[in-house]
Amino acid sequence: MVDPILLLAFVPAGLALNLTPGADMMFCLGQGVRSGPRAALAASAGISLGAFVHTALAGLGLGAVVATLPWAFEVIRWVGVAYLLWLAVQTLRNTARADVPETTPRRAFRAGLFVNLTNPKVILFVLAFVPQFVDPTAGPVLGQFLIFGAMLALGGFVINGAVGVFAGGIGQQLARGSRVLDWISASVFAALAVRLAVLERT
Repeated sequence: MVDPILLLAFVPAGLALNLTPGADMMFCLGQGVRSGPRAALAASAGISLGAFVHTALAGLGLGAVVATLPWAFEVIRWVGVAYLLWLAVQTLRNTARADVPETTPRRAFRAGLFVNLTNPKVILFVLAFVPQFVDPTAGPVLGQFLIFGAMLALGGFVINGAVGVFAGGIGQQLARGSRVLDWISASVFAALAVRLAVLERT
């Protein structure tokens, strides 16, 4: 279904993009620092699922529709900003409560998924990057999008998860539940919210 030569070209290109520090990597880092390696891996899995969903929607043509509708782009963007700010505030509120447990892997997974799905920049990235490797003569376009999306998701899971696990190990060695770590995590979430708020559509 996918030309092997295109596949071989896609793998290093996709890994290079996965290795580029961005919002997803920083989010996993924040989750790792705050709640440890398991939460970081769960957040990475949620982000990867979100990336796969974006790719599937692009293959169906829905991503292009959203990208061309300014109001849809803005709605998605500001929902994401609000959610990231909410995470930052909740993290800071928890610093005053000693009985607040760490984020569970399930909650970290949901958070990672939601953060990725509400980042309209991912839609634009998928639409700009993946079609370069799609060959309409090689078979169903949607199937090719899904294959490439799965590869991006897998690479992202491994790389973002590794960053989060590393950060989680350091965070747990420093001090589990430390207020300093909560402030670091909250700062990461707030910075991502600001980044999303000021992004340009092009």
